[in-house]
Amino acid sequence: MIDVRPFSSLGGANHGWLDAKHHFSFASYNDQKRMGWGALRVWNDDTIAAGTGFPPHPHSDMEIITYVREGAITHEDSLGNKGRTEAGDVQVMSAGTGIRHAEYNAEPEATRIFQIWIIPDRERKAPSWGTRPFPKGERSGRFVTLASGMEGDDDALPIRTDARVLGASLKAGESMEYTLGQGRYAYMVPAVGKVEINGHALDKGDGAAIRDETVLRIVAKEDAELVLVDSAA
Repeated sequence: MIDVRPFSSLGGANHGWLDAKHHFSFASYNDQKRMGWGALRVWNDDTIAAGTGFPPHPHSDMEIITYVREGAITHEDSLGNKGRTEAGDVQVMSAGTGIRHAEYNAEPEATRIFQIWIIPDRERKAPSWGTRPFPKGERSGRFVTLASGMEGDDDALPIRTDARVLGASLKAGESMEYTLGQGRYAYMVPAVGKVEINGHALDKGDGAAIRDETVLRIVAKEDAELVLVDSAA
């Protein structure tokens, strides 16, 4: 089953400094048919104006992954962490027992991010934060695991849940496959470009909610950059 959710169908709000689109119910957007997908709870497509951002605020009991599409995001938190994550790279915050953080666009142009929240499935632990670069050449023509709580994904940023976040890039006309385990849920969004997944067309920003599909065959109709979450139910 593949349910395509066009970008035009997403919820959202434009706050001036923040233009946010929501793949799932979030803040004032409430759609009981879009409350999450497996352990995936939030996928926001955010455009943050230059010199603005999210002021300090608290979180707990959530794995929060930020995939930077354009520009860069600067993070500060109550643990004393501070860092800047650039386009194509990823940061992870395990909110655990509680953390306060701020996310700012300190760049001279707009920053665009995917903000992904996944429900943790392990006992509450102290919060943590990390970031790392993932050279785009490494994910050319294949998925690379960016963040994971699954066995064997030692090179990825750690998260405390039975899920992985993957990134890939494809040139127009190229194809690749991804095997989805039995009972797993997947959600994929092209950050750039147009693709087909098992014959279903996806434009930039569209979401594909996937389950009961063993092999995902993805064909790029134009140069594409993809982000996929594979999670337990």
